[in-house]
Amino acid sequence: MDKVKAFCGKYLKNHLVVILLISFLLVLIIETLGRHSPIQAVVFMFQNPLVYLSNMALVFALLSISLFFRRRVFVTTLLSIVWLALGIVNGVILSNRMTPFTVKDLSNLNEAIAIVENYFSVGTVIAFIVVVAALVLGIIVLYRKAPKKEDKVNKKKAGAIVAVVFIAMFGFIQLGMRTGILDTFFGNLAYGYRDNGVCYSFIVTWMDTGIDKPSDYSAESMEAIFDEGELGDDGIYTPGKDDDTYVARTPNIIFLQLESFFDPYFVKGLEFSSDPIPYFRSLMEEYSSGYLTVPSVGAGTANVEFEVMTGISAKFFGPGEYPYKSVLKKETCQTTAYDLKQLGYGAHAIHNHRGAFYYRNIVFANMGFDTFTCLEYMNNVMKTPKNWAKDGILTEQILSALESTEQQDYIYTISVQGHGRYPDEQVLENPLITCDAAASEEQKWAYEYYANQIYEMDLFIEDLVNVLSDYDEEVVLVMYGDHLPALDMVAEDLTTGDLYASQYVIWDNIGMAKEDLDTTTYELTAEVLDRLGISVGMVTKYQQNHKDDKNYLADLEALGYDMLYGKKYIYGEKNPFETTDMKMGVKTIKIDEVVQIGKDYYIKGQNFTEYSKISLDGKILDTVYLGPTILALKEDVDPEDASKMKVSQVEKNKEVLSTTE
Repeated sequence: MDKVKAFCGKYLKNHLVVILLISFLLVLIIETLGRHSPIQAVVFMFQNPLVYLSNMALVFALLSISLFFRRRVFVTTLLSIVWLALGIVNGVILSNRMTPFTVKDLSNLNEAIAIVENYFSVGTVIAFIVVVAALVLGIIVLYRKAPKKEDKVNKKKAGAIVAVVFIAMFGFIQLGMRTGILDTFFGNLAYGYRDNGVCYSFIVTWMDTGIDKPSDYSAESMEAIFDEGELGDDGIYTPGKDDDTYVARTPNIIFLQLESFFDPYFVKGLEFSSDPIPYFRSLMEEYSSGYLTVPSVGAGTANVEFEVMTGISAKFFGPGEYPYKSVLKKETCQTTAYDLKQLGYGAHAIHNHRGAFYYRNIVFANMGFDTFTCLEYMNNVMKTPKNWAKDGILTEQILSALESTEQQDYIYTISVQGHGRYPDEQVLENPLITCDAAASEEQKWAYEYYANQIYEMDLFIEDLVNVLSDYDEEVVLVMYGDHLPALDMVAEDLTTGDLYASQYVIWDNIGMAKEDLDTTTYELTAEVLDRLGISVGMVTKYQQNHKDDKNYLADLEALGYDMLYGKKYIYGEKNPFETTDMKMGVKTIKIDEVVQIGKDYYIKGQNFTEYSKISLDGKILDTVYLGPTILALKEDVDPEDASKMKVSQVEKNKEVLSTTE
């Protein structure tokens, strides 16, 4: 005991030693939360000691900043809470999805708040608020009560120590990167966090963004990607001029991206009372189909959209990055929507979820869409027990988009019904499909709930195909799961052995030959268009003509950099794509008349939804939705202003998506 006291008296008075021990414990706690197991955290520490030390170095460097303050205990505690908050948030996120917490998630806080009720009970949210309030109170008390250094801080000495710590940390991290101990590219974000530690991986998602500039980047190198004359005599791509715009057959082209949709029979050891996806399975047997390699597991819907629409792999970007939340908020990008307009197509996006989620209401205008119909423009939407919109509503929305124009249409539809979180207790009292064998009781309930959701999605697919079969225009319908569900599976659990293997099928009413092929999401569109004899768009042309080239992926990445971050050499140094004047909703929301009954005002019109709100001079007024043709005002307005009232579509986070003229 005397030796312990002597040790503590000698070393624990040294602040650097204290924060070194705190760094060790913080990394252990953070890894425990990320792996949901203290044993796995300890195993990680012993199996990867240098990786563990690298994560410690990052934590230690930040804590060393406390040397600049007299209130070192308080500042150290505050900085430790920052790291601990990272671990807690990451652990919570990983309990609900299969991709960990990244810096990019911080730019999506509004979306996270909006869907919190889908993941957590009211009691859990209240408990969280209470804990945060208690933590804030504790920080205030600590600030007042914690000891502070009696003498003044020697800023020069502290600065020198902190500088040495940070230089040593950067050197250690760089050594780890150069020797391959630390990864600089994550083929899979979840595996990256697992192998490299949470702290290091989180920092990488902050430092590594966008597409890297090619080492030989120049106008000449970009021109050399294509064969001589392939882009005309000038060697640059000009929309229309360098496209094969005469096409014998131009059917309506519909992409249907199905949320978390996959074959649960791929999971070993599961048994169900009946097949959850019988119709989709029958379509795969009759029409062109195959495995589809997707970029993520358990989450990442927006990146799947990006890949299918642009032909550019999301893996070219930084770990965990969503182009929707970064570059596409301010840059236009060549997409299938822009390309097919060269052939006279209209372009429509449909999603039965919030329009502002992942900034789609902004981004889709930068991707060439004419209209975007989201949840706020839909009526009679049914919800799952976990509060996600059911997909049956999408048949009506797709038909409305088809009928909104006289020309052919390109329609990109994103479903949401299959979304997690999946319950680990019984939620469905009388399910149509039961899970009769599973590894645990929790897995049984999760898969039983999931199976019934995708069964309803399968019914929706059947209904959509039946409706399109009777439609009097030519249609090609491409359907696929965007990623595997967040059901805590690993590759070894699957008969495919692949967490990134989804499935697709191409249905049509034009007699296309069945051609089965395994492909990727970023190559899917080029493949579909090639089968239709369509070659429009620079990336489409490149993929159709150069897929077997030795430098295929490197050149595709270079094109992505040039298009989004570079000097746009491939376009002659000028972006030819302008943001569209995208209309929110296919159906026009109109006011026919303002009616006053006594002191109350009512607005009669067309195509109102539950998200329609009466507005006056930009202010949203208290509104009651009475039906698709009438809204009631629940507050007083000046009678002289009544004629100036408009109707705005307001999403859950109070963002106004559109307002009547």
